[in-house]
Amino acid sequence: MSSQQRVALWAAEPDLDDEINDVDIPLTIPSALLAVQTQIAQQAAFAQIPDVVKRFIVHFHQAVLDNNLPEITVAYESGWNRLTEKFYAKTEWPEAEIIAPLVNDDQIFLILYRELYYRHVYSRLQPNIDDRFHSYENSCELFNYLLNSDGPVPLSLPAQWLWDIIDEFIYQFQSFALFRSRPANKTDDELTMLASEGGAQAWSSYSVLNVLYSLIQKSRANEWLKARSEGKTDEEVDEIIGEYGTRPLYRQLGYFSIIGLLRVHVLLGDFTLALKVMEQVGLGLSVGQKAPFTAPTAAHVSIAYHAGVCYLMLRRVTDAARVFTGCLNWVMRARQYHTRSYQYDQINKTADRMYALLALCHSLAPTRLDDNVMNIVRERYGDQMTRMARGEEGLSTFEEIFLYACPKFITANGLPYDDPNALALLLNPPAPTSPSSPSSPSAPKAATSDPTHRHLRALTAHFLSLVHVPVLRSLLKLYTSLDARKLAGFLDAGVDEEEVLSWMMVMKNAGRCVGRVNLAASADKDEEKGTTAPTSGGVAGGSLLDGDWMSISDLNFVVDENMIHIAESTVGRRYAGWFIRNSEHAARVLDGLRASPLPASASAAGSRSQGNDGDSKGEKNAKADAPRTSGQKVAWGGVKAA
Repeated sequence: MSSQQRVALWAAEPDLDDEINDVDIPLTIPSALLAVQTQIAQQAAFAQIPDVVKRFIVHFHQAVLDNNLPEITVAYESGWNRLTEKFYAKTEWPEAEIIAPLVNDDQIFLILYRELYYRHVYSRLQPNIDDRFHSYENSCELFNYLLNSDGPVPLSLPAQWLWDIIDEFIYQFQSFALFRSRPANKTDDELTMLASEGGAQAWSSYSVLNVLYSLIQKSRANEWLKARSEGKTDEEVDEIIGEYGTRPLYRQLGYFSIIGLLRVHVLLGDFTLALKVMEQVGLGLSVGQKAPFTAPTAAHVSIAYHAGVCYLMLRRVTDAARVFTGCLNWVMRARQYHTRSYQYDQINKTADRMYALLALCHSLAPTRLDDNVMNIVRERYGDQMTRMARGEEGLSTFEEIFLYACPKFITANGLPYDDPNALALLLNPPAPTSPSSPSSPSAPKAATSDPTHRHLRALTAHFLSLVHVPVLRSLLKLYTSLDARKLAGFLDAGVDEEEVLSWMMVMKNAGRCVGRVNLAASADKDEEKGTTAPTSGGVAGGSLLDGDWMSISDLNFVVDENMIHIAESTVGRRYAGWFIRNSEHAARVLDGLRASPLPASASAAGSRSQGNDGDSKGEKNAKADAPRTSGQKVAWGGVKAA
């Protein structure tokens, strides 16, 4: 009976629809059911993890628990990358919640695992806005654990991983700032998240700088470097730096945070402060300074690249060229040891950018640099350097090289996503009313919102002020005295005598700049005499901002009324380096001849394969018995043969 009533009830469709439309039925799913569904999904995802990955995670976790640095290093530098290439080259690693049962829900290890997880997402995949926010939250959890625990944390990580943590933290901050600065093509959900209070605080410049300065202050890294440069004993150093600074974890994090501050201030466009924070660290191996410990190669390359950018943007072109040249020489010598390292590609990319910036430095201020480095620069950018030497014709080439080689600069403050009117005004700026304003609608946006183009305009203005210098230089080299009117006749029509003299003053000013090259030379002389006093950062002159006015041109002239008197100072070729390189090359050739086997006789032609094996063994023995092997360095250091 009840079934018949039920059929009759549902048969009354019109009346029932009206009643249902008038009633709001809350469709809620119990939280317990959601938890069960989530657990089933995690179990299914857990079952799909390969067994070798499960064993690796268990082994990795145990190594972190035991603070076994050798095992952690092998798992981090070899195991993780090998499994990534095999299983997760184009997909994400399992989420931390899925592998939590393998590590007994160890929250500290899960934080470290998420750091690797999000780094993989940023490097191999395309992060969405949820990944950007979650990676920020995980970074906050990691640094809160390190900075706000009761005393130093019982954790040991290799220096390479600690550097990668700081480096990736700054890279994700830069990536989010660039993502936030481009409001076009954003979905409604992304605009809503960026307009929220959490979106305004995530990856803010204040939070990033606060983390780096806190790590430096907690570890007392600057005090440690200063005490070492002053020659204090280990006991005195330990008393100065306290319980946190004596731990390698905090000491290395503090040191890497100083290098990270250099990078952050460069990205924000504060080049003076960027060099100022490096006073105790110095410029590293690029100028021959010894590192306080064995730091990763990428850290040294980062110091040279960002310090060179600072000097270039501050118009200290000779200092920038010196830093780039020193680092590139060091990279050429050390490159053979990093061919199998996962950092090899990143180091090569940064080195390529330094070669490009060195080409810009040579165009702005032609000076004599290392022959090995300049040969590579001319090989890669010879045509571009020729075009830039033609003046305004090379402006587009100058801009192209700078945009390729410069860092991706960012702004300290994000766009006003919480104010739709202001955001719409930025997206659609009003048309310019002044005749001198740019007519292109994209020009105002580039001028106001893109910091990279602002720095580019500042540097191109300096480049355009020197467009007449190469032509004047080539003409003045032909004379010892020349009348200004005659010089004007050699130039384009319409150039009067007064304008030529103004160009001469520009050339005179371009031949002098503030630099540290003289300071470095005086330091070498003092060191030979044994009178060098310890200075901060191990650099003569203390601050990296110090310098003296010096001449960077080999062509000098004076103007007496309208007569120009020219004096060219010729610099002799540096034969020492040439003899050193060729002497070592000759020694290597001689060692190879001594170690090579005698020619095989005709009767032994049939057993040539066996002879080859024997020759290789004999070659090794001969190399061991040789008085000087090819790998041995002479007193002035090994130089790789061309």
